Order: sequence, then structure tokens, then C-alpha cells
Amino acid sequence: MPHDLPRRLGLADSVAIVIGIIIGGGIFLVPNLVAQSLGSVPMIVAVWVFAGLVTFFGALACAELGAAWPATGGQYIYLRDAFGPIAGFLCGWSSFTVARSAQVAWLGVVFALYFGYFVPLGPWTGKALGVGAIAFFAWINYRGAHAGAVVQKLFTTAKVAGILLIVVSAFLAPAHPASVTTAAPPFTMSSFGVALIACLLAYDGWVQLTFVAGEIRDPQRNVMRALALGTLAVIAIYLLANLAYLRMLSIPELAASEHVGATAAERSLGAMGGRLVSAIILISILGTLNGCFLTTPRVYFAQAADGLFFRRFAEVHPRYQTPAFAIVAQAVWSIALVLTGSYESLIDYALFAMWLSYGVMVAAVLVLRRTRPDAPRPYRMWGYPATPLLFLAVTAWFLGNMLVTKPGPSLASLGLMATGLPAWLIWKRRPTAEIVAPVQS
Repeated sequence: MPHDLPRRLGLADSVAIVIGIIIGGGIFLVPNLVAQSLGSVPMIVAVWVFAGLVTFFGALACAELGAAWPATGGQYIYLRDAFGPIAGFLCGWSSFTVARSAQVAWLGVVFALYFGYFVPLGPWTGKALGVGAIAFFAWINYRGAHAGAVVQKLFTTAKVAGILLIVVSAFLAPAHPASVTTAAPPFTMSSFGVALIACLLAYDGWVQLTFVAGEIRDPQRNVMRALALGTLAVIAIYLLANLAYLRMLSIPELAASEHVGATAAERSLGAMGGRLVSAIILISILGTLNGCFLTTPRVYFAQAADGLFFRRFAEVHPRYQTPAFAIVAQAVWSIALVLTGSYESLIDYALFAMWLSYGVMVAAVLVLRRTRPDAPRPYRMWGYPATPLLFLAVTAWFLGNMLVTKPGPSLASLGLMATGLPAWLIWKRRPTAEIVAPVQS
């Protein structure tokens, strides 16, 4: 079909997307929040393992859907086929207006904040740097999925090597005297839940590989392999990092430090440790930002190809074979959020919208097993139906907790998603549009 994108991404590219998008700055910061809620080493390790298993089950659901429906757009395609066009439309609509655009804007701003660790920046200089980072990675991915994949592999390799350097240095250095643990406070499910939320945020990003399923070679095998290998690798990296932190810092120190990674690295590597961690965080953020442009615009592209979004989003660049307009539009809207500061409120809204979409997507596995039992499934989700049901239970708890603890942002997120309903009615009344000719270079 004229709107198909070429399959140029191999297994290594796909694994790099999974690891590179998941590992951002969270592993350097989130352990502080976990230690504030859980006061014992076994419970800290347990919550990271449990969050990793939940993430892994979500990835297995993606693997079944991605292998059976290996089309560009991923999550949008699964919701469309399981629950009808309106569900797919609202998924893409909320991604563009709220969730993924706010994610890109937030990454641009956080990159500028950490860059300020090396070079002091004023408010507007920082915004300009964030905008520049967004524009640069949009340009890279505009010029081809292969170019974006090469950059993704470079950043992923660099960030993993940097984290492993911190881990190795922590285990080679003498354990810090202050790392002796104190008596743990009483365990409660409430404290475990608060820690679990923080860990799940650090694991976020696994779903985005499905957005480029239509560009992965041999997707019936490589989607599953990449999701499994990528998420398991991240779980291992996160556990090693936490064990390294716990060797260098006591739990009270861990809970008191706002920059856990830097504090631990300073103990094992000296003064250069803090600068090293800041550099790794910068690399991590840039890798995630590149991954967002490599994956997310494909959702809007697939939606427009179905006649359910602005027609220009379905354009394929004749030379670079990328969803060129969708990439540019994502960059422009994210830059607008950076310049206006709107990302600050939208990032809370985005969290609720993304987890709602994750739950609905995993529910699609159950629905499609019943409504499309004869569909070819090269891979079937391990542990079905217990594993998807466990994921759905955690998702329901996660969303319920957000409604209780952050009712304003959660309800606002639902309201913003609901703005897609009148837009859906408008598109529904329009005849299915022919895909426009590719843009000219």
C-alpha cells in the first residue's frame, strides 16, 4: 500500500529501542523515593523485582499482539481491532494532545536542567537548549528510521556502559562505613504501594516498540524477542544499580539524597563520580528523546492512514521513507509545550492517560483471544490468563491510587481524553479519505 513504511529495523535495533526508552533518569533518582517508603534491603529489592515482573508481563502482552498484528502504529492498531475505531482514535488523540507530547517536552526540559550541571544556564537559555534537543532528534528521525536506529544504539550502549561502570566501581570499592543498615520500620501495603508507583515509572516506555512494529524485520519473531530481551536486561541493570547504591549508602542516606546515583558514585569514584552520573543522565535522556521520535509519530501516521486523523500525518517522505509530517508535527507541538510551560501540568495528566492505555491494551489480549481465535499467533503470552489479569489488577490499583491521591490531574486527564469524542464525531461523518501523495523533498 502507498502508506507502508519499509522494514529496516533488525533485532539489535529493536532491543536498543526497548532499553534506550525505558532507561532514562529514573534509576538515578527513584531509589530515593523507594528508600523513603521501604526501610529494609529485602523489601527494596522485592519492590524492584515485582515492578519488573509487572513490566515484563505487559511486554509479553505487547509481544503477542505485535507478532499477530505486526503493523505500524502498534497500540493504536490493537485497540482499534479489539474495541473498535473509537478506542483506537482516542488512544492516538490522547497520545498527541497530552501523553507523548508532554513526555517529549519534559525530556527536553530535564535535559537542559542537567546540562546546567556543567554550564550554568538562564531560564530562556535552558528553554532554547531543550527546544534545540527536540528539534535535533526530530531532524535525525525525519531523515530515516535507520539513522534514528543507529543513534538509538549508540546512546543505549553508552548509557548501559556508564551504569555498569558505576556498578563495578561500587563493588570494587570498600563498602562505605555508613552503609550499615538500621532497624527497618514496620512494613505496610501502603508504603509498598507508594514505592511500587515510583518503580513502575522508572520502568515505563516498553510499549513504544510496538509503534514501529510495521518497520521491524521478521516481526513475528523479533517483536517478542526484543521485548523479552529488552525488559529482562533493564530489570537486571536496575537490580545491579540498586545493589551498588546500597553498598555505598545506608538506607537513611539513600532516602535523604535527592541525587542517589551521584552520591553513590562520589563515594566510589571520588569527585568525578557526580559529574560522571550527570553525563550518563544526559546521555540517557537524549537516548529516550531519540526513541520517542523514532516510535511515537508512527501512531499518528497509522491513525491518519485509516482516515481517522489529519490526512497529512499519513504522508511518507519519498526519499527518507519516514512519516515526515507526523514527526515534524510532534516536534512543533512539544516545543510549544516547552515554551509555554504547559508541560508542567500535562506531565501529571500524561501519566494517568498512559497507564489507562496500557490497561486497555493488555485487556485487548483477552478480547482478541475470544473475538479473533483463528488469527495467526506466532507467540502466545506466557502464563495466560493469569499474567494479563495480574497486570490489569496492578493497573486498576495504580489508576485508583492516582484518582485518590491526585484527583485534579487524573480527572483533568480524563477530561482531555474526552475532548477526542467530538473530534471523533467529526471524523466519523467524513468519508474515508484517500491517502495524499507523498511530500516532496
